Amino acid sequence: MARCNGHVVADVERIDLLASPARMEIIDALEAARAAMSVAALATQLGRPADGLYYHLRQLVAAGLVVEQRAAAGRSYRAATPHGKRLRIGYQPGATANADAVARAVASLLRVAQRDFSAALADPDCVVEGPRRELWAGRVTGWVNRAELAEINALLARLGALLHRSQGKRSGRLVALSWVLAPLQVAPETAAKPRRARRTPR
Repeated sequence: MARCNGHVVADVERIDLLASPARMEIIDALEAARAAMSVAALATQLGRPADGLYYHLRQLVAAGLVVEQRAAAGRSYRAATPHGKRLRIGYQPGATANADAVARAVASLLRVAQRDFSAALADPDCVVEGPRRELWAGRVTGWVNRAELAEINALLARLGALLHRSQGKRSGRLVALSWVLAPLQVAPETAAKPRRARRTPR
């Protein structure tokens, strides 16, 4: 497979690699660390057995999404994205193989979000009210114009930048933010036929 060019992945094979919660979490952890991590460190952070991570790491290294480093102390892994960048999936909407792969990767993302939400909801100490709220889910729909859509995108980018800025440090509370912004298909309104005025007999 081709090496990762920059931080945008648009080819189907590599997008399909991300349609796995385990591989998606590995990429997230390595990008957040901003440094190479051993398999043991990854396993501890992700709460997964180390043996189960080797297969996924081999796949990600072969695809150029993760870089393997070998040293006397053992192997370690780091994200292949340029410093300060996050891996981004390139969309090619329509009846394309890329669109099918993107849909699979987003389904994986939503499965991870569902798992994270359920685990947090089971924690009686989780904060669910006030300015320090850390667990929240919702769905809002609304009609927006181009300027409002641009504002929504700017706010989402700001949220992403705020979380990305905190990467590399291990203080405070580790959180995950997942969202989906999608235009909804609206059935065209059927033009109402004007009613004929009733003639009153004279």
